[in-house]
Amino acid sequence: MKVMVLEEALADLADGYRFYERQSERLGMYFLDSLWSDIDSLCFFAGIHPVHMGYNRALSKRFPFAVYYRIDADRVQVLAVLDCRRNPAWIRNRLK
Repeated sequence: MKVMVLEEALADLADGYRFYERQSERLGMYFLDSLWSDIDSLCFFAGIHPVHMGYNRALSKRFPFAVYYRIDADRVQVLAVLDCRRNPAWIRNRLK
């Protein structure tokens, strides 16, 4: 399956990178490597994740982030990559 990452999700990844880079040098790059690995795994595992707020949600293995995606025919669309520590109302609003 082909994985497409939408602009909004890329912006989420950039925000996460900046947050972790401020915490410690090179932690931002480790964050991106980890999240891209999680996103790439959707080629094989898309559809096995539970549905939350109308989207499949894959939890990151190393960071408190979730990848929200939809499956359309033969491709996976990643719509958002959000910090699970955010207020659930904010997450719900962001996904609308």
